[in-house]
Amino acid sequence: MGGNGIVGLAAEYGPWVMLVFYLLYRDMQKDEVARAALERNTRVLSELNLLLRERLPRG
Repeated sequence: MGGNGIVGLAAEYGPWVMLVFYLLYRDMQKDEVARAALERNTRVLSELNLLLRERLPRG
């Protein structure tokens, strides 16, 4: 029963488990791409802020 039960569970839920892990993996990839884009945008905005502060007159 033990061996058949494990094989039965793997056969029944295996595709769903693989699908869930695949979807989580794809979500992680999208999250990494979004984080990289936000980091680039933050760097650009910081540089623009620095340039504006340097060029604006003080006082």
